[in-house]
Amino acid sequence: MRSPKAFFRPLAVGAPTPLLDVPFRPSRMIHFFDPSNERMAAKVPDIAKQVDVLLGNLEDAIPADKKEAARDGLVAIAQATDFGPTQLWTRINSLDSPWVLDDLLTLVPAIGDKLDVIMVPKVEGAEDIHYIDRLLAQLEAKAGITRPILVHAILETAAGVANVEEIAGASPRMQGISLGPADLAASRRMKTTRVGGGHPGYLVRTDPEGDDIFGDRATAQQDLWHYTIARMVDACAANDILPYYGPFGDIADVVACEDQFRNAFLLGCVGTWTLHPKQIEIARRVFSPEVADVEWAKRVVDAMGDGTGAAMIDGKMQDDATYKQCQVVLDLAKALAERDPELAAAYGLEGN
Repeated sequence: MRSPKAFFRPLAVGAPTPLLDVPFRPSRMIHFFDPSNERMAAKVPDIAKQVDVLLGNLEDAIPADKKEAARDGLVAIAQATDFGPTQLWTRINSLDSPWVLDDLLTLVPAIGDKLDVIMVPKVEGAEDIHYIDRLLAQLEAKAGITRPILVHAILETAAGVANVEEIAGASPRMQGISLGPADLAASRRMKTTRVGGGHPGYLVRTDPEGDDIFGDRATAQQDLWHYTIARMVDACAANDILPYYGPFGDIADVVACEDQFRNAFLLGCVGTWTLHPKQIEIARRVFSPEVADVEWAKRVVDAMGDGTGAAMIDGKMQDDATYKQCQVVLDLAKALAERDPELAAAYGLEGN
């Protein structure tokens, strides 16, 4: 086992010093695009203005015969585009694929100075992160990269869920973890062909009236992903990294999409993947606190002063625990207000 003292030392001579804290930057939507698609690539400058994170996808949804074109396309797009405050991420191919090594050997020297985060699919344990960690350090040193590229793991196998706590704490590079529901469903042998979201067969039913078990009995659909998201959020929070919902595959069902995003937000996720432009505005709305919640949080924090003791506000007792809850909402609102002038005005946080 490595000494804790060595945890924040560079893993290669000349590599940048690892970060002590993961910087919180708004990442309500991680918008995926195919760098091999010329029509989609042409829209990148405009889309970059609408999203917090733009992700060049190299893995799933990119056919085998387009892998190299996607990689080269991402390099060309990154070199030609000023992303402003928008983060640039990429999802590399899985660690057992024939493309992943070339992904890293190409991207880090060519655009490592622009890449904020590398998303790693199908992470199953800390050893996967350790491999990426050391390789990135070597490539950063060779390319003269002055800040560490962060790593984001996708939770999409049963082994990954079983090891999520060790994954979250595997490296100072760890930026966050996303739920990957489709691959995870296959890994668990779940009987659903949906990409994220609920399933009408996964439900609870009220007790029968009398002995008539076939009579009218109300049902409620449950969330297939509640346990996994909650466990992922805990692992991320315990290691000071960020949890994300993943894809919602039914592009047309914007109502269910919003519900799923909101559930993840309320449980502690800071953002989600967006696969289509119509999901961008949903993610922006859902992963930004409601104005009323921000106003209430400001009242509580102002009334509580240093956060100790208790206060009665509108007949509701507030103490240090509720103060901390409100501080979470207010801190998020302030971070989003710095990026989004409309939200700053709505929250009354201009100039903060």
